[in-house]
Amino acid sequence: MMIQLLQAAQGAADAQSGKGMGGFDPTMIIMLVALFAIMYFFMIRPQQKKQKEIQKFRNSLTVGTRVVTGGGLYGTIKELNEGEAYVTIEISKGVTIQVDRNYVFADVAQSVQK
Repeated sequence: MMIQLLQAAQGAADAQSGKGMGGFDPTMIIMLVALFAIMYFFMIRPQQKKQKEIQKFRNSLTVGTRVVTGGGLYGTIKELNEGEAYVTIEISKGVTIQVDRNYVFADVAQSVQK
């Protein structure tokens, strides 16, 4: 009973202020814009920055660079295979594998220093 009275009072207050169904509420729009801005600066922008950094690293790969793959394999780049979507990595003496360039993530020397 008390809840119904409170809801009726809220409905009357909304009707007086013009915030009824379909009414224009500028504070709600401001809150949505603020929420989107917070999400952009704390989630989207840092992720884009990190992706650009990873892409820059992949473009600067050279033969002999020690890398880590997406699967966690450590190795040394033996061939870059220009024009192809893969690189050849030596993971042990005499053991080479071909890995998609998109799964080469980090320079081992740089990641150890951090």
